Amino acid sequence: MAVREIKKFPDEVLRQKSIPIEDYTSETDSLIQDMIETMYCASGIGLAAPQVAEPMRIIVIDTSWKEDGNPLLVLINPEIIEGSGYTDSEEGCLSVPQYLATVKRTANILVRGYDRNMKPIEIQCDGLLARVVQHEIDHLNGILFFDHLSLIKREFFKKRYLKSLSKQ
Repeated sequence: MAVREIKKFPDEVLRQKSIPIEDYTSETDSLIQDMIETMYCASGIGLAAPQVAEPMRIIVIDTSWKEDGNPLLVLINPEIIEGSGYTDSEEGCLSVPQYLATVKRTANILVRGYDRNMKPIEIQCDGLLARVVQHEIDHLNGILFFDHLSLIKREFFKKRYLKSLSKQ
């Protein structure tokens, strides 16, 4: 296991659409182990493979320190099947450090994918778990959380964020 570098916006890998996993290999298992370790090391609650420069459809999530009853979740090839209701909440991202924004997301979702044994899995999600699943699936599609903001707020963010990078 190894802690991997988390790619930061505007890295191009964050805008790529990820490829589905067809076969679970030892390399897939190593990537998942690295993602889990990287997420915990960065004090995150979710991480998608593109964030560690691997454009594959894998996400890892652990919201247990904020919501009881949600153990570590590994989803391969996840897709949202249905959803209902909406909620606004503040979000951040390990790939966009030190920036938070209020994002509107679906409140309740049904997500389908595969677990680490490539067995089909369906999970009904609400609350923080639903938000994080949607956030991480967005990463698999090359979407960042600030893409959900209005055009004016999004452009303001990009200008301010990129300016802060140039000062580093």
